Amino acid sequence: MLKKWGKLVITAFLSLLLVFSLLPSFAAAASSNKADQELTSVKQGTGRSVLENADYFGDLPDETPVSVDIVLKANNERQLQSYIAKTVDPSSAFYHKYLNVTQFKKAFGASDITVKALTHYLKKYHIHSKVYENNLIVSASGTAGDFNKAFSVTIRKAKFRGKSFHAVKKGPKLPRFLANHVLAVLGLTNYSELTPRAVKRPLKMTPNASGGPLNLDPSDLIKQYNVSPLYDQGATGKGQTIGIVTLADFNAEDAYSFWEQEGIDVKADRIHKILVDGGSDWNGYEETSLDVEQSGALAPQADVNVYIGPNTDAGFVNAFATAINENKASQISVSWGLSESAISAAIKDQTEDPAYALVYNQLFEQAAAQGISMFASAGDAGAYDASRDVGTYNLAVDNPADSPYITAAGGTTLPWSYTTKTGVQVNVSSERAWGWNYLYPYFDSLGLGTPEGWANYYFVGGGGGFSKLFRTPDYQKGIAGVNRFTAVQLWQPSSDFGSVTRLSDPKTVTGRSSGRNMPDVSLNADPYTGYKVFLSDPNAPGTNSGFSTFGGTSVVSPQLAGLTALINSTQKGRIGFWNSQIYRFAKQKNSPFHPLSATGTENTNLYYTGTKGTIYNQSTGLGTIDVASLAKHFKSPYSR
Repeated sequence: MLKKWGKLVITAFLSLLLVFSLLPSFAAAASSNKADQELTSVKQGTGRSVLENADYFGDLPDETPVSVDIVLKANNERQLQSYIAKTVDPSSAFYHKYLNVTQFKKAFGASDITVKALTHYLKKYHIHSKVYENNLIVSASGTAGDFNKAFSVTIRKAKFRGKSFHAVKKGPKLPRFLANHVLAVLGLTNYSELTPRAVKRPLKMTPNASGGPLNLDPSDLIKQYNVSPLYDQGATGKGQTIGIVTLADFNAEDAYSFWEQEGIDVKADRIHKILVDGGSDWNGYEETSLDVEQSGALAPQADVNVYIGPNTDAGFVNAFATAINENKASQISVSWGLSESAISAAIKDQTEDPAYALVYNQLFEQAAAQGISMFASAGDAGAYDASRDVGTYNLAVDNPADSPYITAAGGTTLPWSYTTKTGVQVNVSSERAWGWNYLYPYFDSLGLGTPEGWANYYFVGGGGGFSKLFRTPDYQKGIAGVNRFTAVQLWQPSSDFGSVTRLSDPKTVTGRSSGRNMPDVSLNADPYTGYKVFLSDPNAPGTNSGFSTFGGTSVVSPQLAGLTALINSTQKGRIGFWNSQIYRFAKQKNSPFHPLSATGTENTNLYYTGTKGTIYNQSTGLGTIDVASLAKHFKSPYSR
């Protein structure tokens, strides 16, 4: 509970912000001014590359139910970002003085006047509105005909990359008095390329006398990254709630079976499904199962709230909004995403107004102000994230992990060795960045080195690089290795990035770049040194059950959430937003991170490797974590 003086400081700060936030809000009220009534374009979340290249085949019938999110701009965003920085600065009077949802709404949400004007406008067109507690998202439901009239659009049937959906090629419009307050509209186009980041081993290797792939348990992570001292101190995750944001349903009994078979004594009835917008189907259930099992194993007495939304832009946003506005989970993980290129208007030059990404960024800013630690998978196609969803070979990173207000989880490979049936010797002698270039000789021996085989075998590794949508955040500035890179170029993309040529003589490249550097931290994510997951048949839950081994940065993100719940259970309050703190810790003498900064192909995510002597590199971020040491840093940030 906040001390009385802390409450007074926050109250004074918020009162001052409230005065300034109300000044422009009256313009949102319906006006008879002709200029205010003029229709003005607002942005859609879906990139224009999808809208312009889709095949259209008729209008969506007027009576078709449609759900749309109108995302409003946050007030005083610069002050919000400043406040977040203060909450994790031990020298500030606002240190760990987090806001509740009501306080956030009053200081940083859209004004009640704006929200009332918008909902009144929608009601005129028979559109029902639900306003989220943060006053940033208005979830609207009506018919295609209603939305056509309200937004001056024509919702049409469309098809792109084999997917059928509805879309609005020509952007929506609203009266200027409303449009000025709208960040983006999601749902008029319901195309989605969001995919889970879980990766299964594509080729089976049977362990033999020379070793073999690893099938790890939570106890192996606990040993590898020095978690045991926390358990020795009595930490269990008691009193904590882990949030999982996902787009696929799952069988909760699989998780309980996993924990029981692993010998982990967990809290009874700890899993709570929250179906957002009706929930989703089972497409991607392995991801949700993995997230729940891995996070819950590390904090056995914590609750696990699973926010399941439909696989649409609006569904994803609403799942986050529900989790963050409930404010029950002090740590939230997501393992779904898409490349920045997939939301770009033009893949060639990677330019696009980042309205889509900013929608998530606003929510993550809210989470940080409330002291919620957010984690997202950094991707599983190495430095070439767009090869998975867009099919191009430009350097690209993953969204929503690119937000400066979420901790991007990267991946490594643990030591292992093996002699394949084709006589190829596999030997990873020490923990390295996850990039399957070390398996290229094996894949070559199987004849997989063709354009058809590249996507599934050769372009696989921990995501990392530079965001094109977000600038370098302040907490990364001044960190050795940030905005500088060393790379080993294994591939040469064509001029249009639509194809790629493998280089027989890899080139070492050094240079500078800018933007949000990714990832932030890394743990083991290679499926060949992966973790066991217990699954049953999605068509008949509880049957045909058994263990499978998975990897991917989607394993790391929920593991970080579970570890945070463990750490939080030893603290007096929420440790809050990681990034502003961990980059400071990394510069201290007794850093809790182990940088993997050796250069060369033994430490690459298929492009970035790292520069010797630096704190940061774009293949593994700050490196791997000594968890017990990190917990001490969070508890006594200046004493290390």
